[in-house]
Amino acid sequence: MSKKKIAIITGATGNLGLAVTKKFIAEGYKVIGTAVPDDATPMNFNEDEFEKVVVDLLNEEAAAEFIASVIMKYGTIDTTVLTVGGFAMGRISETSAGDLLKQYKLNFETTYHIARPVFEQLMKQNKGRMFFIGARPGLSAVQSENMTAYGFAKSLVVRLAELINIEARGKNVVASVVIPSTIDTPQNRKAMPEADFSNWVKPEDIANIIYYHSTDEAHSLRETIIKVYNNC
Repeated sequence: MSKKKIAIITGATGNLGLAVTKKFIAEGYKVIGTAVPDDATPMNFNEDEFEKVVVDLLNEEAAAEFIASVIMKYGTIDTTVLTVGGFAMGRISETSAGDLLKQYKLNFETTYHIARPVFEQLMKQNKGRMFFIGARPGLSAVQSENMTAYGFAKSLVVRLAELINIEARGKNVVASVVIPSTIDTPQNRKAMPEADFSNWVKPEDIANIIYYHSTDEAHSLRETIIKVYNNC
């Protein structure tokens, strides 16, 4: 069994996933990060710091097998950060049932397929933290205007965390949803070149906040929603 704490990070090669990966490795964790096939993003970490695993998170059986393999190899899971998701615009009149289903799969199924087996393990351990990535449109209908399918899917992520915390009451198991405003990424800068980037949230800041909520210092916190808005 590894002496290091174990963190599972989905989408570890993405902008936010990579920032979270770097933070947890810097704090002494062994990170097991998921990626899609043919992802060429360089992950320049030592073998004892990082393990990259290709997993189809839309496949419930594959996701369960992945978590089972982590448990078998390391014996425990301390922190899980689920960053995989997708975005889409669209008013109700522009959003088909197929559009809803696509966002449901990208944002909810990719979360649930990992969260459920991880939750089972954390309950056996009587400890552990899970972090989901939400969005403002998932918090209210007003904020999801023109983002019908995306807001619907992200609202389910919030409800999942709430249900986990209800079921885990009395245990040292907590699920939180991190709600960032606009994240300062190259893609967002390109899409919104006239914006004031200083008002956005840096991936590294989100990573720091997630890490803090996973530490012993934050063990008594039971926050379902963690808003990281900066000045947006």
